[in-house]
Amino acid sequence: MKKRMIFLGPPGSGKGTQASKVAETLEIPHIDTGSMLREEIAAGTEEGKIAEQYINQGQLAPASLVIRIIKNRLSRPDTKNGFILDGFPRSLEQAEGLDKILAEINEKIDFVFNIDLAESVLVDRMAFRRSCKDCGSKYNLKFNPPEQENVCDKCENPLTQRADDNVETATKRIGTYKKETEPLINYYTDKGLIININGEREIVEIFTEIMEKLELKTSSF
Repeated sequence: MKKRMIFLGPPGSGKGTQASKVAETLEIPHIDTGSMLREEIAAGTEEGKIAEQYINQGQLAPASLVIRIIKNRLSRPDTKNGFILDGFPRSLEQAEGLDKILAEINEKIDFVFNIDLAESVLVDRMAFRRSCKDCGSKYNLKFNPPEQENVCDKCENPLTQRADDNVETATKRIGTYKKETEPLINYYTDKGLIININGEREIVEIFTEIMEKLELKTSSF
C-alpha cells in the first residue's frame, strides 16, 4: 500500500529529522519545500526562475507558485510508492490547494503526523542550538552538550550559533507557526488523518512510535 504523508510540527520539533528517517526506511522521497525550491532554481525551470526572484528579494514564494512546484514534484515516478511532505502545507490556503492538485493527479494523503511539544521546550531547543561549521555536527547546550564547552567532539573546532537561534527569534517563529500552521491540525483532524506524536522524547522513541502507527493504520485498510 502507498504511504503518502504530511509531517506537521513547530520549529524545533524535529519533524524534519523524523521525516528523513521514515522516508529512508520506506524508500520514498522526503519532499521539503526548501530543497524543492532549490532544485527548481538549479534546473532553471520556469517556476524556479520565478521563485528565485522572490528569494533574492528576501520574500517567501507565493502559495500559488509553491503549489505548482509541488504538483510537478508529486508527478515524478519516484512517488509511486508514496512520499512525505515536510514544510508544506503551511496554511489552510496551501492545504486546500494541495487537495486540488492531488485530486487532479489521482492521489491523496493517507497520514498526517503532528509532532507536538511544549513551547518552553521548543524555545530551549532553538535558543541553545550549536553546530560545527566544519563537520556539520549538531549540539544543544542544554540537552546534548559537547564534552568540552563550545568545542566539537568530532573535530575539536569551535561551535557556532546561527544568528536567529535566540530566545526572541524562537518565540516569534513559534508565534507565527501557531497563527498560520496550527489551524491545519483541525483541518486534518476533521478529515480523520491526524496522528499526534509526543515530541518530548528521544529521536529513536519518536521514530519507533511513528513506524508502529503506520503499520497499525495500514493493517486496518
